[in-house]
Amino acid sequence: MMRLSRLAIIAAALMISAAAQAQISGDTVKIGILNDMSGLYADLGGQGSVEAARMAVADFGDNVNGKKIEIISADHQNKPDVGGAIARQWYDNDGVDAIVDVPTSSVALAVQDVARERKKVFLISGAASSDLTGKAC
Repeated sequence: MMRLSRLAIIAAALMISAAAQAQISGDTVKIGILNDMSGLYADLGGQGSVEAARMAVADFGDNVNGKKIEIISADHQNKPDVGGAIARQWYDNDGVDAIVDVPTSSVALAVQDVARERKKVFLISGAASSDLTGKAC
């Protein structure tokens, strides 16, 4: 699981830097880890996913294509409205370039809507609803 998270972070950084260089917020690729850090799914990801992401960034040399990589994190509390609000805050005000993780399907659907509206990157690594790749895609 940690290896997958680390690979996802590196992939996100490369994708953002190479494909959307003009859209990167300043000189930093900012990646938000949004998952359950206090509830039922905290042991599956939680702070472990955040630490794995930080390790991946360190392994990658803390930058991609000359841009610094920064990891931020938040707890969506398994609530779609909380996850959607965090995504809006991150994309609109905090300069987040991509959101990753979000293992809860209901929250992933809410975040996917925000990402689509903002034309931002959202990498889903654990949510399993077929709606994410079907009617809500």
